[in-house]
Amino acid sequence: METRVVWNGKMKFTGTTPSNFNIVMDSTPDHGGDNEGPRPMELILVALGGCTGMDVISILNKMKEKVEHFEMKITAERAQEHPKVYTKIHIEYIFKGENLNEANIKKAIDLSQTKYCSVSAMLRNTAEVTYSYKIL
Repeated sequence: METRVVWNGKMKFTGTTPSNFNIVMDSTPDHGGDNEGPRPMELILVALGGCTGMDVISILNKMKEKVEHFEMKITAERAQEHPKVYTKIHIEYIFKGENLNEANIKKAIDLSQTKYCSVSAMLRNTAEVTYSYKIL
């Protein structure tokens, strides 16, 4: 796998993914940027949500669960000193649907977190990753 990241001046960079999508990253004005894109560390949390979310939905679809709405709220804490890695991350999975089976929801999340989500697996090397869920 290979990606390309190009500097666009000041603190702005454009990354091109192997699947040929562009992501613009930038910093705040107080750090020399123009605030024209997310910060790289923010994208890590978004990637975590995408990774585990795709796992969970795929598993629940195979279980024939009828999810109508699904989102995750991800909160994180970072180290005070450089490198300011994530030290704690919490994922709250929120589901809405008709007659959702709580055991299936829990199983799908557990499988994602313990077996399938590679982003979670990498982040666990530096951070305590916890999770919870609720069904609306």
